[in-house]
Amino acid sequence: MARKNFGAKPFSYPQPVLIIAAYGEDDVPNAMNAAWGGISDFKEISMDLTASHKTVKDLCKRGAFTVSMGTKEQLVACDYVGIESGNKVPDKIARAGWHTFKSEFVDAPLIKELPLALECKLISYDPESGVLRGEIVNVSADESILDANGNLDVAKLNPITFDPFNNKYIVLGEVVGNAFKDGLKLK
Repeated sequence: MARKNFGAKPFSYPQPVLIIAAYGEDDVPNAMNAAWGGISDFKEISMDLTASHKTVKDLCKRGAFTVSMGTKEQLVACDYVGIESGNKVPDKIARAGWHTFKSEFVDAPLIKELPLALECKLISYDPESGVLRGEIVNVSADESILDANGNLDVAKLNPITFDPFNNKYIVLGEVVGNAFKDGLKLK
């Protein structure tokens, strides 16, 4: 079997489309798109974010941020907040067509159009490495993405991931098995 070597690159699947939001000094919300992040402990998220981003400066000053999951319905706006700089465009969230409201748990905005979010307190940020760690204080989901039992319905969420091999967005959603059950067949 032949394999192609790509070298050392940040290529893995899935890479979530994470929309990080924070308030600036003027209480104007700002957001950015980040693909390099994930859960690093039961109540912790870690991401790799460049210090020059306005959202990073804002969340470091406020000590709080939210992380929303990008969705198929909001793909264009999610991509926009990743390619436009809040340092140049102070009303980036409004231009994306998004509306925000303050989290009940942290000093950070939630984005109404993105129905699933982690509400986080800043644990640490290292500007040299870009590694940000946040404590997950709450996870909130709009009722529109819940099933009849009050659980998250991934088909209603329509989360997108970033395909780093092809610079594309991919929708998640197809159930292909049962975690902590299907592997029991091999025991």
